[in-house]
Amino acid sequence: MDLVQRAARLFDKVIVAVAANSAKQPLFSLDERVELVRTVVFEFPVVEVIGFDHLLIDCMRQHGARVILRGLRAVSDFEFEFQLASMNRRLDHEIETVFLTPAENFTFVSASLVKEIARLNGDVSQFLHPLVYDALRKKLQHS
Repeated sequence: MDLVQRAARLFDKVIVAVAANSAKQPLFSLDERVELVRTVVFEFPVVEVIGFDHLLIDCMRQHGARVILRGLRAVSDFEFEFQLASMNRRLDHEIETVFLTPAENFTFVSASLVKEIARLNGDVSQFLHPLVYDALRKKLQHS
């Protein structure tokens, strides 16, 4: 939400593209994640939420997007993000990647860390939108 709020101030249109990402095992399906994001960003009229299961560059072309906005939480993120940005530029030299750092209270927060704490019955409510927190609790109760 931190990056979405700030992006909404910077750009006339923001597309939150939620990746299927077969390399990871998300707790929620792609459709569930898209719906959760739509629910929490409804207050931003410039934000559209989509799901995709192909190359980000192809997704961007389909939607006429020209800028990838990525968050950098820590120096450890930089090498991977730099590789992604370089590869995306090789795939389409007209697409730029812009990095934003999150608010200080989110620099150490990652989805995998939050998920692990939640699985061990730790309180992660301070890191999640209340609707996402409720959905996470329900999902963990049924798994």
